Amino acid sequence: MVIMDKRSTMKLKLTKSRFKLAMECPVKLFYTGRKEYPDTKLEDPFLQALAEGGFQVGELAKLYYPEGHDIKTIDYDSALEQTNELLQLEDVVIFEAAVLYKDFFIRIDILEKKGDRVNLIEVKAKSIDMENHEGFFSSKGTLKTEWAPYLYDAAFQKHVLEGAFPDYNINTFLMLANKNAEASVDGLNQRFLLVKDERGRTSVKVKDRSDTGNKLLALIKVDDEASHIHADRYTLENEDLSFAEYAEKLAYAYVNRIKLNHPIGTYCANCEFKASEDEEKKGKISGFKECWKSQTTLTDEDFKEDLMFGLWNFRGKQGLLDSYTYLLKDIDESIFEEEERKKPGLTSNERRLLQIRKTKNRDSSPYIDVKGLKDEMNTWVYPLHFIDFETTMAAIPFHKGRRPYEGIAFQFSHHIVKEDGTIEHAGEYLNTTPGYFPNYDFIRALKRELENDNGSVFRYAAHENTYLVMIHGQLAEDEADIPDREELLQFIKSITHSNESSGGRWKGERDMIDLLEVVKSFYYHLAMKGSNSIKAVLPAVLRSDFIKQKYSSPVYGDEGDIKSLNFKNQVWVKEDSNGEIISPYKLLPPVFEDIAPEERENFITDERISDGGAAMTAYARMQFTEMTETEREMIAKGLLKYCELDTLAMVMIYEYFMSEIYS
Repeated sequence: MVIMDKRSTMKLKLTKSRFKLAMECPVKLFYTGRKEYPDTKLEDPFLQALAEGGFQVGELAKLYYPEGHDIKTIDYDSALEQTNELLQLEDVVIFEAAVLYKDFFIRIDILEKKGDRVNLIEVKAKSIDMENHEGFFSSKGTLKTEWAPYLYDAAFQKHVLEGAFPDYNINTFLMLANKNAEASVDGLNQRFLLVKDERGRTSVKVKDRSDTGNKLLALIKVDDEASHIHADRYTLENEDLSFAEYAEKLAYAYVNRIKLNHPIGTYCANCEFKASEDEEKKGKISGFKECWKSQTTLTDEDFKEDLMFGLWNFRGKQGLLDSYTYLLKDIDESIFEEEERKKPGLTSNERRLLQIRKTKNRDSSPYIDVKGLKDEMNTWVYPLHFIDFETTMAAIPFHKGRRPYEGIAFQFSHHIVKEDGTIEHAGEYLNTTPGYFPNYDFIRALKRELENDNGSVFRYAAHENTYLVMIHGQLAEDEADIPDREELLQFIKSITHSNESSGGRWKGERDMIDLLEVVKSFYYHLAMKGSNSIKAVLPAVLRSDFIKQKYSSPVYGDEGDIKSLNFKNQVWVKEDSNGEIISPYKLLPPVFEDIAPEERENFITDERISDGGAAMTAYARMQFTEMTETEREMIAKGLLKYCELDTLAMVMIYEYFMSEIYS
């Protein structure tokens, strides 16, 4: 958000972040930065984690230019003044150079000036495989979709810089994390510590500016791509515009707070300017609803219904919009053809039809294929093991020999269900040591949990299999002396499946069972809407009489019927004032609930860990933040509780299935 500083005389300008937002949808320029329109991206923990990784990559990039001048002020006038003074030098490198042109204002990550030749370098935390990079253009001559936002960002900055300094010869570059580069020094990541200033803003403090070893960031020239963007034509409010005209129209609308007209489309599904019902009751406005009401016949009552965006895994949503079908209940069932049944359970189209019909009929009864589910469960071997991983990918490697964005498995939880129905939270692992590469210890701990029997092992979705196969590759390629390497490799292969790209195809004798696939094949509830994520399935399962009755009492904890490593006398089924079951993830206690307010004033970590993004952010902050031992210990406890709930959720789903089959 562009914040007007009291010391600045500059009015609102279109920045590169606002231009990027407009490329997603130009109407967003009207909503952004206005308090009456809630913005969900501001509180998205996953985006927060990505942003913080970006801060660290940006600081690493600066170390490649030790002669650079860093303009740290956030005051527009002061930043412009400092930039213009430095540009008087024949040769200079400027970090966060400020450039003003018409209604545009940008801060360039790295500006390198040598005479009248200027290199504009946009630093991104995004990774690139330089060994297999074949350019940013597709075979059709268009920009590859994956890279378009970054290329438009760079092209916009070049346009502004060319306008402000027409006599400069400007070259444009992206600086990206090279997935093929190996760190040649240990502890590189620990040099970039997250800190919070007195205004609560997160930044990076560089602890050590000594030799960074091999360059982990690749510099790629993108002038051809920028020229392509500048030469293209753009349509805005039915006008055919050049890039310059398009950018100026966006800037004029933003500066003057004019709402542009833009047709609705499938991209609206991810609009961040949606207000919840509770927010609307408090006077907030849904930009999404406002926009759609202006272009459709939908009423306020219609918006209480499920929109067609919620239809599960359907690629024809733009076609629905083109035929003026906005509500899920109004979708024409005849568009779904009969599919060949390749495995037991629902086909994809049958599942979509089930969702549409239950929505149309307001049918909140569960669908469960008892026979199909029973046949599936009869193949399972007791004791059953339910596991869940928490992982991250660090842009800056922890250790010498590691690459940017190598996967890191920092935590797991493990529940056991025995044949007599006994349930126990049996084990867990969490790395809390800053700068430590945990993957091999993670596998050793997991092996100790699972090697004592031949019981079936369950995951939810492909994530756990993907990471185990990745760690198999790390172990196989690592040149270090690892005494138990072969044992760990064989263990991984025993519970996973792979393909040729992972160093050979295999399918382990205990290949993990994906509980998500079981759900998709045999179960559906209207409360899940179009999602099969565990956080959507769990609240639906909790509505069953069996699960509701069992977990409405404190049976879960260190002294309850179900032994827990992190909870005491926990009640998991609670209702809100409207009689709706509260998601157990919302019942997780605040991380710092037992800490006095004055002690947690300087804590940098969020109060709640209730999803994977928040867990990833919390772990990253344990790695990259100077924090007290109290904060570190409380974060660890919060992470352990969150991950334990993930495997308990799997157990609850299993228990529900058992109650339906054998009741």
